Amino acid sequence: MDTAVIILAAGKGTRMISSRPKVLHEVGNFPLISHCIRTAKSIDPKKILIVLGHGQSEIKKVLGNEVTSIDFAIQEEQLGTGHAVGVATNELADFDGNLIVLFGDTPFISAKTMTKIENECKQADLVVLGFHPQDPTGYGRLVTKNKELLRIVEHKDANDEELAITLCNSGVMAGSAVLIKKLLKELDRNNKNNEIYLTDCIELAKTEGLSSTYLTCDPTEALGINSPQQLAYAEKRFQQTARNVALNNGIHLVAPETVFFSLDTNLGQDTVIEPNVIFGPGVTIGTGCKVKAFSYLEGCKISKDCNIGPFARIRPGVDLSKGVKIGNFVEIKNAKVAKHSKINHLSYIGDAEIGQNTNIGAGTITCNYDGFNKHKSVIGEDVFIGSNTMLVAPVNIGNNAMTGSGSVITKDVAAQDLAIARSDQSNKKGGAKKLKAVLSRKKNPKAK
Repeated sequence: MDTAVIILAAGKGTRMISSRPKVLHEVGNFPLISHCIRTAKSIDPKKILIVLGHGQSEIKKVLGNEVTSIDFAIQEEQLGTGHAVGVATNELADFDGNLIVLFGDTPFISAKTMTKIENECKQADLVVLGFHPQDPTGYGRLVTKNKELLRIVEHKDANDEELAITLCNSGVMAGSAVLIKKLLKELDRNNKNNEIYLTDCIELAKTEGLSSTYLTCDPTEALGINSPQQLAYAEKRFQQTARNVALNNGIHLVAPETVFFSLDTNLGQDTVIEPNVIFGPGVTIGTGCKVKAFSYLEGCKISKDCNIGPFARIRPGVDLSKGVKIGNFVEIKNAKVAKHSKINHLSYIGDAEIGQNTNIGAGTITCNYDGFNKHKSVIGEDVFIGSNTMLVAPVNIGNNAMTGSGSVITKDVAAQDLAIARSDQSNKKGGAKKLKAVLSRKKNPKAK
């Protein structure tokens, strides 16, 4: 049977104390909603439908290309979770498979748990995901009898006996789309919040002779983000998990607690990551690489056996081939570097293409921006770029060419040529002594 996933993301999230929609706050450099979409995609559903309200245009814009594979429903009024799911099911009028309801501010539901929920739908009419938090305050309680789920009671509506229950509601619910549509139409707003609770479907189903059950997950999977404090904790939890995954995959993290990952960071086996390295979004690194301390990487592809840093900044659009070396205080952006080339010291390489076995000397700059447009530098194979060379793009340097140190290169250099572009040196005999005397008198006119 097909499965559809509904993600609820219409709330304002006032406790975040932010003008941004809550689901756009980031963990691992990706919005919370992106984590949920990734969770949903883990079971290859027939359809993913996100319920939007506050900040809907901004959310769609941030999701970018992902919107092409996702459907949206708009909840104009915020009348509770049951109302939100009802809005979504209106967009699924012809769907008769199973539904799984997720929350856009709960980013850590695992693929393994999603599979368990999907499988459990074959055994029961409704399935709810529960957990045992250290502090159950504020959570709805699952009232059970053996494996049967009798009802869910919201914290505000619970009596003392129900508040003593430690099995809590994660919010995740699943079941037949046809059944959930039917039950939602029968719900009312007779509660302290005057809202339509999705959770009321459980008790209503029991009165109609249907079966409900529950699964449990680790409390960290059910973590919902409602405040800056919870967001910070979620980031900490994400980083701890990402570090453990890297270590278990054969990555050598010299000081794991100092390395920060993005949700999509992909590192090859036997790669060494030194302390205080930060991975922004979109980083893929091959096997046997070394990223030295205090380097920052984002939006780049690095092949095997490369050496990066220390104190390197690798920006979006960088593609490094096998055995490339990027050294200390080098910034490189939107550049393709062929195998075994070196950019070892204090250089900026932007909008460039560099051939194999080329050496870029210290202090080299590709002058790629004229104030209006970006221009490209193309440097061939086996080229030697002398230290402190300025390459004023657009410019092409042929294979086996050289530039003299301190040159400002504004014209193409043919293969095998040596380009020297600097002013002639002029030595003034005794000039240093005379200049010092003049400067000293200017600084202290009263001195003799």
